Amino acid sequence: MQLTVDERPAPADCITMTDVRVGVDALDRALVTLLAERQRYMDAAARIKGDRAAVHDPARIEDVVAKVKASARAAGLSESIAEPVWRLLIDRCIAHEFEVWDDLRKA
Repeated sequence: MQLTVDERPAPADCITMTDVRVGVDALDRALVTLLAERQRYMDAAARIKGDRAAVHDPARIEDVVAKVKASARAAGLSESIAEPVWRLLIDRCIAHEFEVWDDLRKA
């Protein structure tokens, strides 16, 4: 039985590792859904940006990371988890955006 993210047990209510795994699995499914939506924004960016050089924007990367770190602090997420996860996410999203940018202009 798969629980939705809203049906998962709270971490403080977990008694067994099964409880923990049920919660983690529900969150993972929710994260995949959110990451798929984020990817669709990268698809839109590739469509909108007229210049391939605009795909990689170091200033925007640092802005995103700073915002993520602030959000992490507010949510109680360790910055040592948040920052490297987002830097890798950004890196992979940029690679995806380059692919989409190129594919859109091949036609």
